[in-house]
Amino acid sequence: MTVEQNVLQQHSQKHQQTLLNQLREVTGTTDVQLLQQALQASNGDLAEAVAFLTEKNAKVPQQDEATYYQTAQITNDRYISVGSQADTNVIDLTGDDKDDLQRAIALSLEESNRAFRETGITDEEQAISRVLEASIAENKASLKRTHTEVWSDSPNPYDRKRQDNCPVGLKNVGNTCWFSAVIQSLFNLLEFQRLVLHYSPPARMQDLPRNQKEHRNLPFMQELRRLFSLLVGSKRKYVDPSRAVEILKDAFKSSESQQQDVSEFTHKLLDWLEDAFQIKAEEDREGEKPKNPMVELFYGRFLAVGVLEGKKFENTEMFGQYPLQVNGFKDLHECLEAAMIEGEIESLHSAENSAKSGQEHWFTELPPVLTFELSRFEFNQALGRPEKIHNKLEFPSMLYMDRYMDRNRDITRIKREEIRRLKEHLTVLQQRLERYLSYGSGPKRFPLADVLQYAMEFASSKPVCTSPVEDIDTTAPPGGMTAQLPPPASAGDQPDASVSPEGSSSGLQAQQQQRVSIHKPFTQSRVPPDLPMHPAPRNITDEELRVLEGCLHRWRSEVENDTRDLQASISRIHRTIELMYSDKSMMQVPYRLHAVLVHEGQANAGHYWAYIYDPHHRQWMKYNDISVTKSSWEELVRDSFGGYRNASAYCLMYIDDKKPFLIEEEFDKETGQMLSGLDKLPPDLKEYVEGDNKLFEREMEEWDALQARKLQQEKLALAAAAAAAASVAAQPMSTEPCPPDNTAPQHDPEYMEQQSPTGDSKHLQEDTQRAISKAAAEHDEKSPEALLNTAMKVEYTRLLRFAQEDTPPERDYRLQHVIVYFIHNQAPKKILERTLLMQFADRNLGFDERCKSIMKVARAKLELIKPDEVNMEEYEMWHQDYRNFRETTVFLLIGLELFLKKSYVEALMYLIYAYQFNKELLVKGPYRGHDEDLIAHYRRECLLKLNEHAAALFETGEETEVNAGLSIMNELVVACIPLLLVDEMEEKDMVAVEDMRNRWCSYLGQEMEPNLQEKLTDFLPKLLDCSTEIKSLHDPPKLPAYSTLELCERYGRVMTSLTLSRTPADGR
Repeated sequence: MTVEQNVLQQHSQKHQQTLLNQLREVTGTTDVQLLQQALQASNGDLAEAVAFLTEKNAKVPQQDEATYYQTAQITNDRYISVGSQADTNVIDLTGDDKDDLQRAIALSLEESNRAFRETGITDEEQAISRVLEASIAENKASLKRTHTEVWSDSPNPYDRKRQDNCPVGLKNVGNTCWFSAVIQSLFNLLEFQRLVLHYSPPARMQDLPRNQKEHRNLPFMQELRRLFSLLVGSKRKYVDPSRAVEILKDAFKSSESQQQDVSEFTHKLLDWLEDAFQIKAEEDREGEKPKNPMVELFYGRFLAVGVLEGKKFENTEMFGQYPLQVNGFKDLHECLEAAMIEGEIESLHSAENSAKSGQEHWFTELPPVLTFELSRFEFNQALGRPEKIHNKLEFPSMLYMDRYMDRNRDITRIKREEIRRLKEHLTVLQQRLERYLSYGSGPKRFPLADVLQYAMEFASSKPVCTSPVEDIDTTAPPGGMTAQLPPPASAGDQPDASVSPEGSSSGLQAQQQQRVSIHKPFTQSRVPPDLPMHPAPRNITDEELRVLEGCLHRWRSEVENDTRDLQASISRIHRTIELMYSDKSMMQVPYRLHAVLVHEGQANAGHYWAYIYDPHHRQWMKYNDISVTKSSWEELVRDSFGGYRNASAYCLMYIDDKKPFLIEEEFDKETGQMLSGLDKLPPDLKEYVEGDNKLFEREMEEWDALQARKLQQEKLALAAAAAAAASVAAQPMSTEPCPPDNTAPQHDPEYMEQQSPTGDSKHLQEDTQRAISKAAAEHDEKSPEALLNTAMKVEYTRLLRFAQEDTPPERDYRLQHVIVYFIHNQAPKKILERTLLMQFADRNLGFDERCKSIMKVARAKLELIKPDEVNMEEYEMWHQDYRNFRETTVFLLIGLELFLKKSYVEALMYLIYAYQFNKELLVKGPYRGHDEDLIAHYRRECLLKLNEHAAALFETGEETEVNAGLSIMNELVVACIPLLLVDEMEEKDMVAVEDMRNRWCSYLGQEMEPNLQEKLTDFLPKLLDCSTEIKSLHDPPKLPAYSTLELCERYGRVMTSLTLSRTPADGR
């Protein structure tokens, strides 16, 4: 992003000098006025300044290429980038070599060291500060956002409770997915975990820190211990790392923000940890050279063997993360081979004094934890910004490093030379094979064997003596009727021109229909038998045909044999190359893949997560902020190799397979039992975690108490409402005073309440009266009790028939009556009986004496039911489920109606809540709710429509339209994406999310106004965040009250409309 002039003015003079120094190192320009001009022209943007200067430098004669290969001296900076040389002055950035820019950027680290000496803070630390401050600001600002923008915890603590021994996640506190990915990868290195947990601060920590490093690193180390202890023993599903991030942020001061680079953060994190352990080591081993466990765990050494203008040199350098280029390579070994050799290396192996220069790298000591940084970003000078490389790069789960070790230098060189020779031979064979497979001199080429086969087919075709155009009747109508039509009429036979065409052709058509077989090309696959299948030679003797066929057969066989031999030779060479390092002597340094850090998105925006291998359960796990789920090698390959979508591996962490202590659990020295949970923690951290767990338990207890109070209040409110309804309903029934009713008031569910002769009451009342009339017609002399029993059986039989019918979605009998719903879901018999009694006990059932008497008997039966006969809590639960079902139906109904009207903004919330409530119903049984796939489909389609609409608004470039589009994305689409990601088995939802993200990522490579670019860069991290943490949404919309008849009719209409409008691709 372009930095405004007023921001530049706020920078200190030292920081301006640092920018000038970096620009000088990257471009090789020494003219201070030109450097200042470039910074001024680019408004302080370093990338644009580089592009500005490289355009000018293209006109300047290039420096000698050998300048790069200055003899490297051993420096005190053990973090020197591989391949960089301290004495380099000029690098040509105008050529085609992409590695030049990488080397130039690596050389700018030298300037960072000088900047540190001048200001006390390196540029890298300032970058770390910017992102950490942005993260904290994001977390604090979220408290001030509107209701729909807050990434908040679920208010129900049970949703945040850790399940058994499932790994603990880390909350994303604002663009800190990079922090979570790195911390989880290191935490699951059990040796590293033990080092952090058992770290004891130096005795002088209570005193004032002696320098800036102690002031920064020791408090961070303490906070990291607490964070690790929570990851070990917390009862929470995920924990908040804000305090650790806060301490990192406080170490530096900056106002800019960006999303942090994983490799950069890992580098600085290990740097700080090393400093913290170094302070402790120096205190513990005064007078001796202290050993730093961080250095021993993560740092190795390599030997740089080089030749500069015929003079050989050797230098040993230390490395932590080993950088590898991705572009142009297909797998990790190819990347390593290229990184180990730079320049022309023939002179390294020859005794002659050559002027060529180059160098090789050979590992002399590999660390137990070997980390590769995959460089998937390159600077696009034309666009003036970095771009991500999405190329596919394969890497193995087991990596053998023998071929790169210094002790195997001689044998590796022999094998490399053999591979080089084989590849040259392979190139020749592939070129020869290509001539066989693409034969010809024109633009179109074919396999030679096929060409010979076609020639043989032509020669052996049946000869045709006439010309291919002589036997075609030009007067015949089209359609393949030529052979059977009569010969064309002579001029004297032509009909009079005055006769109409219709009249003259009618008789002829009648005759043709009787004797002509018409060929119909779209309904008849065979060609008419009178036409030749292929062109054929007109003049060929049997002798000529016999000789030609013999030659063509022989030549075709020779070509096929040659092709098979070439393909077999190519396969053998490929196999030989693959097995070149497979002998046991070259498989003695095995490294197993421990973690893969994945980045999804583009160069300036994206999301990180990690795949980490659990060796004890032999299972890959996916750590995605608060979500920790089981995964597989296949999923890792899909997300990490690249080339499939915008996701690819950015950092690979391998561990020495011969050092099991790295991942071994700790055992009690006395009992021999494996330590787990809180037993792994030292006393101070154990006390800290126990305190946090007590707070969480108290939170759950308070939640339980709150829910109990709410439930009690609801019961009291329902009882009061039922009493009021009963008193109102009792007034018009009779003028006679009713005896006092000392029993508890009977509360009818709202869908069974009978307070008026309209709506649901009228519909249900008519069903009940029909059942009574049918029962009375069968038994006129029966008592009211017998009539009630018969009527209940009649009604139940009718409802059972409905429940057993196989009906389409537009006619769902569950909506017509609660009993149908209960039968579908196998409700207990007592629940069914009481519900039917409630139906017949309606006070408004009727005013004739027969209905009154049956109503009184039904109410009397209800009063006689003892509490131990019907579990009222279970009864209420079943009716509550039905109320929830009807409510879910209304959400779905309104959402679908709005969707069909293309009111996608209004439809989304109804469909979102319909899906959520329906999912809760389906947990109890498959017939408790509606078709989940159908709701998911329209929820997904609604989000896709909104995404497309928002993108169209953004493309207009108009400020109002752009803001409206981004508002739709932020408040609706982004808020709902976690709902689609929470269940990763829903492939269609995953694809939809990927489509929405790709739609917006496609803008990154396009030219646009700076204000649009700024808005896009600010928005993309929210869209690309793969966290499944549910954002707080709007409260559910208030639902209108529908009668049963109206609900069934409207639901039937909308489902019929969906059936008519549904496409075959929907799969329903």
